[in-house]
Amino acid sequence: MASKWAMLPDWETLNLSPSWPALQQSCRALKLKSNWQEICAASALVDANDIAAQRSFYETWFTPFQILNPDGSEQGLITGYYEPLLLGSRHKSERFRYPIYAAPEDLLEIDLSEVYPQLKGMRLRGRLQGKKIVPYFNRAEIDRGVPVLRGRELFWVENAVELFFLQIQGSGRIELESGQRVKIGYAEQNGHPYVSIGKKLIEMGELKLEEASMQGIKNWAENNPARLAALLEQNPSYVFFRELPDTLSAPLGALGVPLTGEYSLAVDPRTVPLGVPVFLSTTRPNSNDPLNRLMYAQDTGGAIKGAVRADLFWGFGESAAAQAGRMKQAGRMWVFFPKGNEPVLN
Repeated sequence: MASKWAMLPDWETLNLSPSWPALQQSCRALKLKSNWQEICAASALVDANDIAAQRSFYETWFTPFQILNPDGSEQGLITGYYEPLLLGSRHKSERFRYPIYAAPEDLLEIDLSEVYPQLKGMRLRGRLQGKKIVPYFNRAEIDRGVPVLRGRELFWVENAVELFFLQIQGSGRIELESGQRVKIGYAEQNGHPYVSIGKKLIEMGELKLEEASMQGIKNWAENNPARLAALLEQNPSYVFFRELPDTLSAPLGALGVPLTGEYSLAVDPRTVPLGVPVFLSTTRPNSNDPLNRLMYAQDTGGAIKGAVRADLFWGFGESAAAQAGRMKQAGRMWVFFPKGNEPVLN
């Protein structure tokens, strides 16, 4: 629903400058769209350090709309993700034996809207089996070995759990034995739904709710190596990667531009258009300290489904990993729509 600027917590006092680079990244992808041409041109004339001018810019060019859930509630789940670093090799060895695959050649992506316009935005992934399209191989089948994936290995890493979380994050860096670091990013997904193994461990009585963080799951895995494969198979979703240029400053999000640490969000694009500013009102990881911040919707994720639902990109490194691993907060969201292109509400 349309909102007044005063409804946004701390809007009048918030430092908007740290989010300004994220706006410039969004403009790289949106500046040729008719409703963004003037906005992006106007942003180039604003001083990147002038907070008052930036606030005036947003109030001139956008209208804030609060996002509500289908039941009318305003709060949803805000989680975090980051860019991990894994030790690996381009060659399989006793130490490095878990493969990171490139997207398979037989993976089909079917846009249902081409046949059924009412299904706009819905895609199916699968493979041909004779004349039929069947679901693509799930995680269990891939981990046990699928012939079509032989030769598609980009890298080999030493830890199955770290590889699993790399797939959840969607991008990362691999440190090779030579010390060289290479960047990889999301290429494709097998089409199976994401299932939280943290929830599975809670259901199994293995972890309490407050223990089901990324670190808690890693600790469980270290203490239960014989049971790990069966646990990971509970999530049939599987992500394939591609090697990225070293010149990229950060991982590429679904918008196709580098993410900005602490100022890029992964969202459900069925509710929040990619590229737009999103005002997030939540709390800091594992605390009640307010976190009110202007972000940009620049990514998506298999687990990010729903209206008031977002994943905050914390950046690269151990500090980012700690913040992302602990973040499971309630939050509210306002989307800034370009004036003249606000959503039509029934």
